[in-house]
Amino acid sequence: MSDLSNTPTVSIRPVVAGDEPAVAAVIRAAFGQDTEARLVHNLRHCGALELERLAETADGRIVGHVAFSRVTGAGAGHRLQIVCMAPVSVVPDLQRMGVGSALITAALADLRARGEDLVLVLGPPAYFPRFGFDAGLARQVQAPYAGAAFMALALTEAGRRDLPVEVSFATPFEEFE
Repeated sequence: MSDLSNTPTVSIRPVVAGDEPAVAAVIRAAFGQDTEARLVHNLRHCGALELERLAETADGRIVGHVAFSRVTGAGAGHRLQIVCMAPVSVVPDLQRMGVGSALITAALADLRARGEDLVLVLGPPAYFPRFGFDAGLARQVQAPYAGAAFMALALTEAGRRDLPVEVSFATPFEEFE
C-alpha cells in the first residue's frame, strides 16, 4: 500500500486549448515512449475524444491526464453510450501517490453525470477493480480485446442490463490490435 501522506495536492480540470503539448509530455514521461501520446493526439484530432481531464499542482504543473474516447456498439446494446478509458498517465515522480486515482474518480463522476452507460478499459487487473471495473462484465462485450486485463464498468442500469454488445473502437486504436 502506498503512503498517501506525501500525496501532492492536485486539482482536476478539463483539458483546454493550449494544454496539448504539456499533456503529450506527461503521457510520454509516464509510458517512456511516444505511442500513447500519439494515440491521444490522433483521437483528439479525429473527434473521438469524449472527455479529457488533467491533474495540475497548485503551481500550475500538469502531472496527470486521462482520456475517454467513444466506442460504437452493435447488437443488443447498440443504444448504449460507451466510452473507453485510455490512457491514464501520471508523471513518474508522482506515480503511486493517488494522482491517477483522483483523475479516474473525478472523470468517472463526470461521465456518470453526462449519462454514459458503460466504460471499458484495458489495464492492470490489480488496479482497476478498485473503481468498480470488472472482467466478468467485460466478457459480455465482444471487442478486439479479451482476458483479465479487459474490464468494464456499468455507470447506469442499462450498462448492466442491455448486454451483450459488440463494440468498435475509434480508428486510432487499430495500431494496438
